Amino acid sequence: MTILGIDPGYATIGYGIVNKDGASLNAIDYGVIQTPKEESIPVRLAMLDDALTAIINKFKPDAVSVEELFFNTNITTGIKVAQARGVILLCAIKKCGRLYEYTPLQIKQALTGNGRAEKHQVQFMVKALLKLDTVPKPDDAADALAAAVCHASFGDYAHRILN
Repeated sequence: MTILGIDPGYATIGYGIVNKDGASLNAIDYGVIQTPKEESIPVRLAMLDDALTAIINKFKPDAVSVEELFFNTNITTGIKVAQARGVILLCAIKKCGRLYEYTPLQIKQALTGNGRAEKHQVQFMVKALLKLDTVPKPDDAADALAAAVCHASFGDYAHRILN
């Protein structure tokens, strides 16, 4: 099973491709999609859609795992991220068809056994579980890999958004 994990954003969107073969997990690719701050939000959203479509077309994931939003106090940023997340969800469901969402607490729980784990603990587990030499950088890519590993852990027990 190939899983695309996504850490939503509008300036920097993390993605990670994980292959699950039995109990074995391997990172296939990871990185970030970046949109230029000088562009308008609609143009940035179109750029995000194009980039995510290219990733899905290249890796043909069996499932897409997206981290749910965690709202902070900055409403303006939250709205922009929510708009980008809408594009991510739409693109994922149209191009892959199997979409799953996980809260930050669920992702932390799946990787560390502690839903209140700190970021560095999750990153350490991403590195260990995927047998990587170093912690993936930037953090958005590590978070996306964590979302993919979370889905690999929950598998068919996960709540599927749409079949």
